[in-house]
Amino acid sequence: MDIRKVQVTGGSSYVITLPKEWADAQHIRKNDPLGLVAQPDGTLLVTREITEGQFQREKKFDVSEIHEPTFLFRLLIGSYIAGYTTITIIAKTRLPAPVRMAVRDFAQMTIGPEVVEETDTTIILKDLLNPAEMPFENTIKRMYVIAKNMHLDALIALETRNRSLCDNVIARDNDVDRLHWLIARQTNIILKNASLARKMGQSTSKVVNTYMISRIIERIGDHAVRISENTQKMPGNSIEPELLATIRKASTLALSIFDKSIISFFNADMKGSHRNIEQVETLEALCEDINVLAMKRDPFVAVSLRYIAESIRRTGEYAGDISESVINYLVDERA
Repeated sequence: MDIRKVQVTGGSSYVITLPKEWADAQHIRKNDPLGLVAQPDGTLLVTREITEGQFQREKKFDVSEIHEPTFLFRLLIGSYIAGYTTITIIAKTRLPAPVRMAVRDFAQMTIGPEVVEETDTTIILKDLLNPAEMPFENTIKRMYVIAKNMHLDALIALETRNRSLCDNVIARDNDVDRLHWLIARQTNIILKNASLARKMGQSTSKVVNTYMISRIIERIGDHAVRISENTQKMPGNSIEPELLATIRKASTLALSIFDKSIISFFNADMKGSHRNIEQVETLEALCEDINVLAMKRDPFVAVSLRYIAESIRRTGEYAGDISESVINYLVDERA
């Protein structure tokens, strides 16, 4: 750490010198303006970024060196999450159809990027979304509603053996993913852009905690998908009432834990979070009851039922993790 003493000039102004190595690295010259941003933890950030607009970053990919469209798609997602505002895809010859398809899929599965220019050898995507226009809280609410309804519909599909409803649940997972990617992107942008954090009224610790919760909700959506996939693998015969009632009871408890974890998050309720976590043990016992009852069925059916029980259990456990994250964040914030 470089320690520097504060000096007073003019009787009222506090002055501190900047490290020469840092100033040279930032190409700072005499009379250059610098931004000073007070952080929630009391530190002071010195930055060259003095505009309130979105920080512009550009990424280029030469598909002459990328031979798999799936790899290109993942690179595009990575660039989006990293916070690049302009992405250019170029080729020495005509862009092949699979590359154009990968770019189209990327634009459809993300919030903000749009194709603004396209030629035989080039595609340019620009992010048209202002991150400040999408508050984290609104995105978390949307993710929660989608993931919860995916789970509810997955259980209805299990009871009714409705394969088309299973397909619908699986398709909705893309909606959860794209919202999670948006939060991941905003998190990276805010960590690089202090002015945006101030504009959105978010501390870095809160942003990181919200990202963690977003990731957990995304996994809850994944388990709704797994319930639907295992339902589709099962034969068409019905499930006996006792087993079905136990599955319903476990599912209801898992979603109750999920509901209360989100409420605790928005209400900043540590005690509610603690009480919520205590319910996870009861859920685990119910899921074990499902496993015991499933073992009485045909082995092929039993395997799918045990996977379904596992996904219900994981849904509740992940919801409990949200409550743990709330407690961990609030303990630090209220220290």
